[in-house]
Amino acid sequence: MTTYLYEQDLVPQKYRILVAMRHDRLVQQISLELDIPVQELRRYLIGHLDMIQLENLPARAEMAEDHADKGDAVARALGREKYTVYLRILPGAAMDAIFSEVTTRVHAGASMEDAVAYGRIQIREALKP
Repeated sequence: MTTYLYEQDLVPQKYRILVAMRHDRLVQQISLELDIPVQELRRYLIGHLDMIQLENLPARAEMAEDHADKGDAVARALGREKYTVYLRILPGAAMDAIFSEVTTRVHAGASMEDAVAYGRIQIREALKP
């Protein structure tokens, strides 16, 4: 019987991508932003993104820095488009729910920093297996 490439376990190859210099720097940055241990974030990325998405993470992050959530300070601080549209780490529906909660808190009088911190906790919870 013939074995096909797509039947192979790609975890080692995905890991090699994530520990490359530019990718590792980005993973470290996201890890700090969301207060997630680096290895847990790597495990999540390996399990949820394909090889092409992993390869393009640094370029997509650069585009997010330049273009994501330009008109909304709360969305930009939370990383709404960065984590959903550009990096595709979090499903859009989950981020929409988190963003809605954060916006509600800001409108209720909470400081933006506290509301965004709450939102990042929710993002961490959404990324857990």
